[in-house]
Amino acid sequence: MKLYGLKTCDTCRKAAKALPAAELVDIRATPLPDALLDRALQSFGPALLNTRSTTWRGLDEAERARPPRDLLRDHPALMKRPLIEAGPDLYLGWTKDVQQALGA
Repeated sequence: MKLYGLKTCDTCRKAAKALPAAELVDIRATPLPDALLDRALQSFGPALLNTRSTTWRGLDEAERARPPRDLLRDHPALMKRPLIEAGPDLYLGWTKDVQQALGA
């Protein structure tokens, strides 16, 4: 199992602590593989973008209008976190539903 997020993100750290067998991959240091990014965008669509983040608020309207894939490539911190890859399944965020599904 892999958690994709930021090592400085409190939510990602909580998820990593609750899932000790999972590997936390910092997306600033190691960008998401293209295939995984495409799968995540197909599964979650625009929900993959964190539009409440300070990074988002710092973008102008022209930047925000760009395709989500391009935005996430240029600004990895825009991704809602964590993105959890558990075998063939993907989970987004660290909600009660995700915690229950992963047995955390």
